[in-house]
Amino acid sequence: MKDSNFLKENNARHLWHPMAHPAESLNNPPTIITGGHGVRITDIDGHETIDAVGGLWNVNLGFSCRPVKDAISAQLDQLPYYSTFRGTSNDAAIELSYMLREFFADDGLTRAFYTSGGSDSVEIALRLARQYHKIRGEAGRVKYLSLKKGYHGTHTGGASVNGNSNFRTQYEPLMPGCYHIPAPYTYRNPFDESDPARLAQLCLSAMEDEINFQGADTIAAMIMEPVLGAGGVITPHESFMPGVRILCDKYGIILIADEVITGFGRTGSWTGSRHWGVQPDLACTAKAITNGYFPFGAVMIAEKLVEAFESDTSGSGSIGSGYTYSGHPVGAAAAIACLQETERLKVNENAAGRGAELYSGLKMLGEKFELIGDVRGGHGLMCALELVSEKSSKTPVGKDIITAIHQAVYEAGVMVRISGPNMILSPPLILSAEDVEDILKALDYGFSSVS
Repeated sequence: MKDSNFLKENNARHLWHPMAHPAESLNNPPTIITGGHGVRITDIDGHETIDAVGGLWNVNLGFSCRPVKDAISAQLDQLPYYSTFRGTSNDAAIELSYMLREFFADDGLTRAFYTSGGSDSVEIALRLARQYHKIRGEAGRVKYLSLKKGYHGTHTGGASVNGNSNFRTQYEPLMPGCYHIPAPYTYRNPFDESDPARLAQLCLSAMEDEINFQGADTIAAMIMEPVLGAGGVITPHESFMPGVRILCDKYGIILIADEVITGFGRTGSWTGSRHWGVQPDLACTAKAITNGYFPFGAVMIAEKLVEAFESDTSGSGSIGSGYTYSGHPVGAAAAIACLQETERLKVNENAAGRGAELYSGLKMLGEKFELIGDVRGGHGLMCALELVSEKSSKTPVGKDIITAIHQAVYEAGVMVRISGPNMILSPPLILSAEDVEDILKALDYGFSSVS
């Protein structure tokens, strides 16, 4: 590896970073992370911080998960790669599919289709939903519904159902036939409604109105995150996702749960859908499926779709989608070890306990600092602070202020994520109570430094 002087000199000069302006990266070079251990990361200057971002929502078991590392190493020695396209498979992919069926049994999901990551999983789910209707003779069902503020990756299909203009505007025109429903976002919504239960019903009414306007027989699927993550940790009322399920059943629409963030324990339940007592028709997974150590994902499929595809004799059930790395043996081996460790540690229970402590502390910070307009969380280890210049007008805070807070928090020993006016926290699910206290202390320091 080149020395630190070389790395700093060439930082962002030959590399365009995702979700960043190339010129800004040149003017303000990204932090160079060179090490990780437990729930902590170390930068090129040796500064150690708690990673309250959890990599990118995915390092649930921390940076020192030996079983996953060993599984990757062993699989590289045994079979580093082979395709799962027509006619071949591999032992790790087969074993993992059995484990995933058991893990997702309570969600009613019984088959796995492997992908290379979350955006890929979304693309596959959107395609399978359309194909399901075609198999059943309803070829006119081609449209999609989704939530404003929702995030579903950056492929063209995912960007089309995304509910954030930042991921859409510069790439339009996107896929036609995608329509967006107001999110159950109590802090900002077109109904000016702050009561979560009433807002949930208003959003459901808007969804049903859109279904009737478009024509139910033209809609293939509704895709949603059980808790909206990248959009700012927007947690719906407990009635919302069950209400979506009811509407999808009423109008014959496939419900796709985007579990890329919420799967594998982050909400305090094993899946976000299970957290709300809902069984989706398709579930998109990735991220924590390998603890972030290998790019891998899976779309989980419910029996309703399984029956349609597996009983088809016309040929229209043949799946014309897939990736070179679908069912990659190294990724599958990593996922097997990760799933075993995830269940052994019962990280969902720790996420619930530590998440409650973090959310409670954040609410106290919200009372202390005027810059904090809204505190969101309360469902496992996914929380956010929305920053405003003044609480009465809810005017989003300027970029310079939130950047200064972010830097101060980092200097105090914690890495957090900034997304627009939101400060997002999604730490590893092995976080300790002491780590929670350290995160809250660093945040207190950061906000105090600019107040």
